Amino acid sequence: MRLFIVANAEKPNVGPALDELVPWMARKVTVTGTDTSLTRDLSDVQADAILVLGGDGTLLSAARRLGGTQIPLCGVNFGRLGFLASFTPAQFRDHFDDLAAQRLPISSRQVLEASVLAAGIACDGNNCGEVAAKRRFTATALNDAVVTAGAPFHMIELELRADGDSGVRYFGDGVIVATPSGSTAYNVSAGGPIIDAAVDAICITPICPHSLSFRPVVVSSKMTVVIRASRVNPGTTLFCDGQASTKLSHGETVVLRRSPNDVLLIENPEARQWRSLAEKLHWAQSPRHTGNP
Repeated sequence: MRLFIVANAEKPNVGPALDELVPWMARKVTVTGTDTSLTRDLSDVQADAILVLGGDGTLLSAARRLGGTQIPLCGVNFGRLGFLASFTPAQFRDHFDDLAAQRLPISSRQVLEASVLAAGIACDGNNCGEVAAKRRFTATALNDAVVTAGAPFHMIELELRADGDSGVRYFGDGVIVATPSGSTAYNVSAGGPIIDAAVDAICITPICPHSLSFRPVVVSSKMTVVIRASRVNPGTTLFCDGQASTKLSHGETVVLRRSPNDVLLIENPEARQWRSLAEKLHWAQSPRHTGNP
């Protein structure tokens, strides 16, 4: 097996772990290269899998730099929660033989493609065939695409459409469009639902809406979501996975649709969704009382 390594050396313990793991793994796999800069284009990597040492942010960066290349990512978590980077260092060692023999399960994760069209270019969700030729910015997002109000942090006005339906006007601090993989990230913090990774859907969640009736909505991943910036701040920005970003100006349009290329994740066989929610998000736990009554 050929293995390429992406390592976030800024995280504590990653450097020593990398120094220890490479000679240990070299007994059973061929290590074809190592990226510690987190900037290398990974689309031309020659490997059967990419080992990502860091956390979910490191894995999101690696997924974006793959550029659609279908090489599975195996994330080892040196961060906090680790929903995408699902292996602990100890679990990775326990399952390394299965990785080397390519016996570990692989899941296909939906990815959003975000495009920004300049003011004056019309797109309602149905007539977006020329988006690629006209867009001034594009990026992919494994977790989410977020329009945030930005400085000076006044409410912004957005118009949201899906597949040509008449748009709805929305006032608030922004909007999150999340994949199932990203539903446990910013989306859930803003009150959005948790979506199973196998569900072909995306979630649209408002950020601090100026309306009690504007609730999160889950739509088919086949839909094209269009967000028009009707009134924005100088600092209003589109973020893709919190990494790739661009400022948005009045009249510009964000077009969000499912990318034709999913991201492949090598799954930890010890990780289960319900157990992960309980352990990492303390989901469904009863209140705990401290002190004397």
